[in-house]
Amino acid sequence: MAALADGQVRLVAGDGEVAAVLLSLLFADAGFEVLDAPGVPRVPPLGLLESLPEAVRERALAWERHVQEVEMGRPGEPGAASPPRAEYDPQAWTLAQREEAKAAELSAAGMPTSAVTVRRMRARYRREGVWGLVDHRATRPRTALGRADERVIAALQEVLETGRERSSGTLGRLRVYTERLLAEQYGDGVVPLPSSATFNRLVHALADGRGLLGSARQRRWRSARPAPPFVATTVMAPGELVMMDSTVLDAFVVLDDGVVERPELTIALDVATRTICAAVLRAKGTRSVDAAQLLAQMMVPAPMRPGWAEALGMEHSAVPYERLLSVDARLEGAAARPVIAPQTIVVDQGNVFVSSSFIAACESLGISVQPAPPGNGPAKGHVERTFSSINSLFVQHVAAYTASHTGERGKDTAGEAVWTLAQLSEMFQEWIICGWQEREHDGLRHPMMPRCALSPNEMWAALVAVCGYVPVPLGREDYIELMPLKRQKINDYGIRIDYRTYDHRVLNPYRGEPSPAADGLWEIHYDPHAPGQVWVRLPKPGQPHGYEWETVPWIHHTLVSAPFTDFAWQHIKRTVARRADRVQHEHDLALALRELLERAAAGHGTRREKVVAARARTAAIDGAVWGILCGQQPEAKAGELEEEVFDDDSEGDEEPFTDDGALSSWPTEHTPLGDSPASAVQEVDVPAPRRPQVTVYDPFEESLRW
Repeated sequence: MAALADGQVRLVAGDGEVAAVLLSLLFADAGFEVLDAPGVPRVPPLGLLESLPEAVRERALAWERHVQEVEMGRPGEPGAASPPRAEYDPQAWTLAQREEAKAAELSAAGMPTSAVTVRRMRARYRREGVWGLVDHRATRPRTALGRADERVIAALQEVLETGRERSSGTLGRLRVYTERLLAEQYGDGVVPLPSSATFNRLVHALADGRGLLGSARQRRWRSARPAPPFVATTVMAPGELVMMDSTVLDAFVVLDDGVVERPELTIALDVATRTICAAVLRAKGTRSVDAAQLLAQMMVPAPMRPGWAEALGMEHSAVPYERLLSVDARLEGAAARPVIAPQTIVVDQGNVFVSSSFIAACESLGISVQPAPPGNGPAKGHVERTFSSINSLFVQHVAAYTASHTGERGKDTAGEAVWTLAQLSEMFQEWIICGWQEREHDGLRHPMMPRCALSPNEMWAALVAVCGYVPVPLGREDYIELMPLKRQKINDYGIRIDYRTYDHRVLNPYRGEPSPAADGLWEIHYDPHAPGQVWVRLPKPGQPHGYEWETVPWIHHTLVSAPFTDFAWQHIKRTVARRADRVQHEHDLALALRELLERAAAGHGTRREKVVAARARTAAIDGAVWGILCGQQPEAKAGELEEEVFDDDSEGDEEPFTDDGALSSWPTEHTPLGDSPASAVQEVDVPAPRRPQVTVYDPFEESLRW
């Protein structure tokens, strides 16, 4: 560049050629650059300066004033009002002379400095600003590991990582394991460990930030957590995301004959509305059929149960009852619990939720199943937090509350148990309607009223007006489809499942024959809470789908008339040794099961046997898995109820079960505990079940209506 005048730049090439270019075009050209130009001044890194010790920061700012005075004659910006001191006047002295003067001044003030140092500080200031004048010994990265041996650090990290899944121990155990690992890798005494105090500091420096010294539960949670960053899930419609999980309830219940046990609660929570769509309370041992029952409960309106106040009805809630009733007649007389059809269900890696029967049930209903990482509570944090709310809002007020751990448990909590599982389940279902669905939830906000917290019912009313409502009617066949599935042959002796043989004359045309399916096996559905019968899908040309469900009873159903579950059957299998062929062994198992149930009913037997029998009766009576979902039974007197429920035993052996009796003959949740539903109504001082105001669901009428 030879000259600059009138907005033009005269450029001279290497061969002497001269060109005139507009200054604006020159600056706009991508290849233009000023060589050997001083660095562009930057904004001082005030944040970094604030992080320095005060003495270091003040020294850097003092050097800034000195450097400015050397370069400009005054310790400040150019054009300041105060005149420069005589020894730093740029008009009188050269830059080298001013540097000598500054060095002499600082040395006289007690800070020995040479002119070379002043020159070096000037260069740093031009290049980095104030940050270049900082004593960078104070900015060196500090580490809590200090000068520890790298081999010791590596061994300690390996010991900490391998201890994630182990029980918690002391720091002394870590020291022993680290010393042992170093001896295996390098030999005895080759790598010495630091002192105990230094070693403990190393442990905390390596483990505290990664949660390796927390409780075993915290360590498992951190190891299962996916890599961050995490993105919050936005849910805008009911059923778009539903979380399902189980937990052991912090309260004792009386199963039967004084047997006390903590039940297991399984719930389905809609994230968009925080609605507890369905809940099942069971004795320990939740099965996949219980999870499938939640799916059915979610899609069927909750019935108003005997004794409930009319205020719990849907017509008295914030839900737009009249508008929904015109779409779904099943809502007439229903309780104030939303009917939500799930689209995606988040579950953990428990066997109940990843079983083939539950996956098949979801697929048949068009539901996507999304398993959460194993052991990772935050992946389904909404349902985990709901369990905590249930514990604080409901369970802690129940008799025989156990608290969250034994350190907070009372002296004789089991002795305080007074509620049966059926009674506690009834109270919990009522609390969901009046205590949870109508309670304001801080996480629910209306877009037009962000400062106003809504209840789950109010949030559902707001969203259903935008997203719409589509009823999903389920019939008897749908409930059978939701039960656990087995595929096997139909042999001459019938169908054998786990040493139980099921046989009926409806199987005669298909014995030894392959099914129309590709694998040649027949589809069989069963209920673990009522193993006395199974359902077989058999071809039926006259039916709409070309098949029909046939009920096939257990061949020993007349021998074991008391209710039992698969849990009781497994106990008998473990205790009865096989001494004969398969047929005789099954008969021996049936006899042993009957004797067990009779002994427990009479108050005899071991505590283990009482627990097994109590779970069997509780699951068979309170857990009538599909009975309440298929519709309420007509009102009947005690004698009529006994005759209706046990008509299977009075029939001939040729037709022990009928298709209708497969579901309708099961007792409902309102049946009190006892040896049978009929005896319970007669002997226990509990009001007999009454017919609700309306029939909530009738599959036959529903099929005509929809």
